[in-house]
Amino acid sequence: MEGGDINYEDSMDDTPMGDTPLGWAAGNGHEAVVKLLLGRADISPDKPGEYGQTPLILAAFYGHEGVVKMLLGRDDVNPNKSDEDGQTPLSLAACKGHERVVEMLRGRSDVDPNKSDVDGQTPLSLAARKGHERVVEMLLRRDGVNPNYSDERGQTPLFRAAYRGYEGIVKMLLGRDDINPDKPDNRGKTPLSCAAENGRAGVVEIFLGRDDVNPDRPDHRGQTPLSCATSYGHTRVIALLQPPAAATQSTG
Repeated sequence: MEGGDINYEDSMDDTPMGDTPLGWAAGNGHEAVVKLLLGRADISPDKPGEYGQTPLILAAFYGHEGVVKMLLGRDDVNPNKSDEDGQTPLSLAACKGHERVVEMLRGRSDVDPNKSDVDGQTPLSLAARKGHERVVEMLLRRDGVNPNYSDERGQTPLFRAAYRGYEGIVKMLLGRDDINPDKPDNRGKTPLSCAAENGRAGVVEIFLGRDDVNPDRPDHRGQTPLSCATSYGHTRVIALLQPPAAATQSTG
């Protein structure tokens, strides 16, 4: 390798990320190559590729635990650095459900658990959206994590989980003392309204068991959870949301 640039960026058409040799090795999980490259005095271990993806970001995205551990052991690698989409190693690992990588990153004081991407999504929001229950649990154990953080659409992790019908994650988030279960998005839709609109009967039932959720709260178009469910013909949800008298009449 004498005379070559160890930090050379490959920008050929078939290599869209424009990664350095270390970036390629990290992204492909080649631990021996990563170790070899990190042993060089002229290496730049935090140099990003074409889209701002550092070797650590690539290793975290693909879940290469050994490579992540090696890179985190260096003082010249920033574990909170984001790519051009604002995604950090933690947010990408959380989104992909790589539990061991998340565990390595979430415990570090130099990693911001609430750092959002260009769409305003935090690691917790991404994990909730993807249904990674164990990752959500891990992130909620991190001091300072904000379960009410809203993305660019005004949607919280709870909203995302309710939309997808992830009952376990919804219960987990609702178990927090600092959760706002009725926080609306930019359209005025609450998590309950979103669940009702998408026919998530199990999630609707969970929300209705709480005293701090308004089952009749309208969105900006005047639609309530019940009217949303009615619009889409979600009969199970309609039965849950109807007042007792109306439900009796509909079955009489």
